[in-house]
Amino acid sequence: MKQSVDDANTLFRLLNRRVADTSTQLQKAETVSVGCTRKRVVWTDDKTVLYRYFPLPFVQPSPARPILISFALVNRPYVLDLQPDRSLVRQLLGAGMDIYLIDWGNPDDADCGVDLEDYIERYLGGCVRHILDTHDTDTLNLLGVCQGGTFSLCYCALHPQHIANLVTMVTPVDFHSPDDLLSKWVREVDVGLIAHAGNVPGVLLNALFLALAPLRLMQHKYVSLLGRDTRRRDIETFVRMEKWISDNPDQAAAALAQFVKWFYQENRLIRGTLEIAGRRVDLRQIQQPVLNIYAARDHIVPASAAAALQRYIGSSDYAAHCVDAGHIGMYVSHRARGSATARIISWLQERS
Repeated sequence: MKQSVDDANTLFRLLNRRVADTSTQLQKAETVSVGCTRKRVVWTDDKTVLYRYFPLPFVQPSPARPILISFALVNRPYVLDLQPDRSLVRQLLGAGMDIYLIDWGNPDDADCGVDLEDYIERYLGGCVRHILDTHDTDTLNLLGVCQGGTFSLCYCALHPQHIANLVTMVTPVDFHSPDDLLSKWVREVDVGLIAHAGNVPGVLLNALFLALAPLRLMQHKYVSLLGRDTRRRDIETFVRMEKWISDNPDQAAAALAQFVKWFYQENRLIRGTLEIAGRRVDLRQIQQPVLNIYAARDHIVPASAAAALQRYIGSSDYAAHCVDAGHIGMYVSHRARGSATARIISWLQERS
């Protein structure tokens, strides 16, 4: 009995020491930068900014069309360029590709009336038109991530003549799949109240996403960190991720209310009843090549919600790639990100 108590006390002291050491390292790493690759602003409209990344030195340009990346509204897109060894953007640049990225900005009170038509037709559409004009071409490659992938599907269905190839990553398509917990939670939300209450704070949505998997997202990651022989670089990566997870822009009231009602509550995208700017979004109009990448352990966009895409589009050139990762792991896990990015590069190169 005494031996057990002594062992427990020893373990407790070691854990306390580990907590103290890790806490010190976290404090030193609080000022870590996010985003690692040089880029410049090439177009703006309201809060939306379009960046173009500088090519990497000594890399032969690819003949592939330029790539426009459309991320979600609820988080910042710099997770795709977190640090040099965890950057989807940098890997694409390493293949000689010309990369553009949309940053939707941070809506303020003046933007509460910004709706989905603005995001899809005005902002996403404006970015597409700028790139086409810059390159004097008729088409580009579109890479949509999460909610940004849903926007990309809508834009591609409405303007298929502008998109050569479409890549979707962890993109919800069927919003009523049986294992979609988020959909079940918001099914009865009063969207009228959202629309009239003003912009929704980003921290509120972040709390909702964390509550979908509380043990894994709010406790297990810290226990896992304490259990490793953590180097400063690992600590900095952890802090960068924590910074991104808590960096949530407020959501424009009109757009959020529409997205919840039209997609999560009424599942209009696959039912063929969604209209943007007075035009019906018909997924069968997507007839260009499509690569659909999704995560097997995704708690926000279940694999079934993303894999449904093949049943609704008109393309005969469709490929799917399921990665053994979670929603966030898809962006930063070495194995998941490497697998996904390698598939994107080879797939686009085959179609260049």
